Amino acid sequence: MTLIEIQVDGASRGNPGLSGAGIVIKYNKTIFEYSFPLGVVSSHEAEFLAVIKALEICKEKYPNHILAFQTDSQVVVNAIENNYVRNPLFKPLLAKIDSLSSSFSYLFVKWIPSEQNRQADKLAKEAIQSQLNKI
Repeated sequence: MTLIEIQVDGASRGNPGLSGAGIVIKYNKTIFEYSFPLGVVSSHEAEFLAVIKALEICKEKYPNHILAFQTDSQVVVNAIENNYVRNPLFKPLLAKIDSLSSSFSYLFVKWIPSEQNRQADKLAKEAIQSQLNKI
């Protein structure tokens, strides 16, 4: 089993506003980058959706591996670690994360400072910009 390292970030222009998810996946010394437009959601929803998108990618490409997530969202880290959210908007998002997580041997999540999550943040902002370019 291989350890897959994943950095995720969600960004919103406005709260709620146009949002994007950025994902950086390290697998066997190779780095894969993803940028997903999310439409209009809140900044916290974008953070949860970034994790969901990353889990969907990993479920398809790296099933049964060990996932080590890093995010600068303390809300997401606490939600996943405690399997609980107070906000009713986040409950279906946490349920989706929980459901997708069952495809993997282990899933770790760790909070990191924003400075250490710059590439995922850049990708999330690129997803917002791609939506603005279509307007």
